[in-house]
Amino acid sequence: MADKSDTLSADLRRLEEIVRSLESDDTDLDKALALFEEGVTRLRAARDRLGEAEARVQKVLEDAAGHLTITDFTE
Repeated sequence: MADKSDTLSADLRRLEEIVRSLESDDTDLDKALALFEEGVTRLRAARDRLGEAEARVQKVLEDAAGHLTITDFTE
């Protein structure tokens, strides 16, 4: 299972492993369910990390007058 010490890259690597295992024909139902649950947990952790990173970036963009400049990350 994911814990706070895992990094985003570790979560993403493990998610890739889980997907490969779930796509294989030799995974039994109990193992598939456990992998699915772990995947959901890791996906949520990764999403939370990304949200925290976005908040930190937005905070850094706050200027000295206290105005927040939010820049679209896709530009």
